[in-house]
Order: sequence, then structure tokens, then C-alpha cells
Amino acid sequence: MSSVGTPAADGQRRRARRSPDFRAAQDRLAPYERIARFVIQRRAELGLTQEQLAERMGTSHSAISRIESGQHQTSVATLQRLAEALGVRFVMGFESGPPDRPVQELVTA
Repeated sequence: MSSVGTPAADGQRRRARRSPDFRAAQDRLAPYERIARFVIQRRAELGLTQEQLAERMGTSHSAISRIESGQHQTSVATLQRLAEALGVRFVMGFESGPPDRPVQELVTA
């Protein structure tokens, strides 16, 4: 079967079924991809370019590009500056208890 014209999500699901290493990488990167999707959406809502967001944060365009790629860890300090630049509050959390009924503790920074 040809992969040309196949949605990327279908290819990822196929690869995840076949490769435990790929699944592990997906799991490891999932939090960063969620952050990336949020940043891209919020930046678009504000009508900002990556360059403009970088200027608001006092960082480089390439730093914003790395965050938005969803492939890199981002420090808490950077996330705090990012939240401020995007006009949102930065909140971290912890969970305890069973996975089906976790107890959540949120911390604002």
C-alpha cells in the first residue's frame, strides 16, 4: 500500500503499532506537543508572528520555532515568560491517587 496521500496521523498509528521505540518517543513528546499546539493556537488568536512573540519574550525566533515544533523540552522559566507574552496564566500541576480518579494539585506561578 502506498503512503502517498495518507494522513500523517494514520502513518503514525501504523508505525506506533509496529514499533515500541516509536510509541515510547510519542509518549515522551506528548506533553511538548500539547504545549506546541496551545502556543500556535494562542499566537494565531493574537495575530502574532513567531518573531513578534519572540520579541515579547525577549528571546529568539528559533526558540519559538523549537517550542512550536513540539519536539523539545521547555524550562519552567521559559513557560512562565511564554504565558506572560501570550496573556495567559502559567499553571503547573501534580496528580496522586489512582489514574481513573486522580487528585490534582495546581500551582500558579
